[in-house]
Amino acid sequence: MAITAAQVKELRHRTGCGMMECKKALVDADGDMDAAAEELRKSGLAKADKKAGRVAAEGLIVIDVSGDGKSAVMVEVNAETDFVAKKEEFQTFARAVAARILQAMPADIDALMGLPLHGGGESIEEARRSLIATIGENITVRRFSLIKAGSGNLASYLHGSRIGVLVELENGDADLARDIAMHIAASKPVCIDENGVPREMLDKEKEIFSAQAEASGKPAEIIEKMVSGRIRKFLGEITLVGQPFVKDPDQTVGKLLKGAGARVVSFDRLELGEGVEKKTENFAEEVMAQVQGN
Repeated sequence: MAITAAQVKELRHRTGCGMMECKKALVDADGDMDAAAEELRKSGLAKADKKAGRVAAEGLIVIDVSGDGKSAVMVEVNAETDFVAKKEEFQTFARAVAARILQAMPADIDALMGLPLHGGGESIEEARRSLIATIGENITVRRFSLIKAGSGNLASYLHGSRIGVLVELENGDADLARDIAMHIAASKPVCIDENGVPREMLDKEKEIFSAQAEASGKPAEIIEKMVSGRIRKFLGEITLVGQPFVKDPDQTVGKLLKGAGARVVSFDRLELGEGVEKKTENFAEEVMAQVQGN
């Protein structure tokens, strides 16, 4: 049977698939709109499965804060290229995921992906796979952080769309909390103070510093002082309270907080693509991959 332009347009609007894909699906389904849509959905999910192993290290960090300012979520949603990360449908999906986390407060990614995206209908996992089929790149919801503040100040900071920070401050004010969030974004502390430094990290640094000091040939008591001094310097570099405050390097964050009678209860920092091994790909190849729909 003859397939009209209006039918193709309707199916495109319904599925988000390309014009030629929609026309072929309608021809194969003898004009049955529901059957054509279902076939495109199956085809799209199959394509999504094929793309699942591809590296996705671009994307967005999205932050959403509750109306009362007492809860906040930060989520990393990845795509393969910055080109796709700028697409409105990708950004809409990422914002919807953040809003759903804030509403449902799931325990982990597995629990999140099984939730309905908008409180009803398809799950976040189904929406993700459908978006892959439409956009043509692997898309992942990689991780999220959720903070529920008590009586303190909850601040967030988003640097572009690539670095996000949530921080809970006891005492102090909203301006101080935001300044601390901005500092964390810029200085990348590992933890609040030395009590939070992972034991294996500290042991590794001590081993390295000891080997370097022993190579100097100095007496044991001098070596011990050298190692202690380097450890103090290391802790000052990686702990929030030990770092020089970015707006006033003459004082540490710890001194700033003490002067305000404040304390950082917790913080989290996400950086887009952090820890993901990225493949090197030139722009021409990237464009060709988009054109070919790979």
